[in-house]
Amino acid sequence: MPFSNIGIPGLLLILVIALIVFGPSKLPELGRAFGRTLSEFKSATRGLMAGDGEAETKSEKTKEIH
Repeated sequence: MPFSNIGIPGLLLILVIALIVFGPSKLPELGRAFGRTLSEFKSATRGLMAGDGEAETKSEKTKEIH
């Protein structure tokens, strides 16, 4: 089930359901936690991608030496 087809009405429905379930006082806290988690995930994937690039460069240098 692809999430790219949710659209504006679907997002509004999710927001209304979250508002009913968690209440208006809890939503900002949940949003901050979600944002922090997302930023940590992005930084971790950037680190992995940078690590892959370094590994490829090292293997290419090793091939050139041999």
